Amino acid sequence: MSKKIQIEITANGEVRAKTLGIKGEACLNYVELIEELVDAETIDSAFTEEYQETAIHSYSQQQHHLKKE
Repeated sequence: MSKKIQIEITANGEVRAKTLGIKGEACLNYVELIEELVDAETIDSAFTEEYQETAIHSYSQQQHHLKKE
């Protein structure tokens, strides 16, 4: 899943935001961004199930062999 921020504005003007596809503590890096986007301050927050998950990073390594002449 790609990283997304879901923002909902209710009929009474309450703004709710949720991160999707962002695992572990990395979601906390988006709190300030969300506050700036909606020009608001966080009053209440809760962790999603993804907060408890571990992000998996995969890297590929390529080896290059040079032929000596």
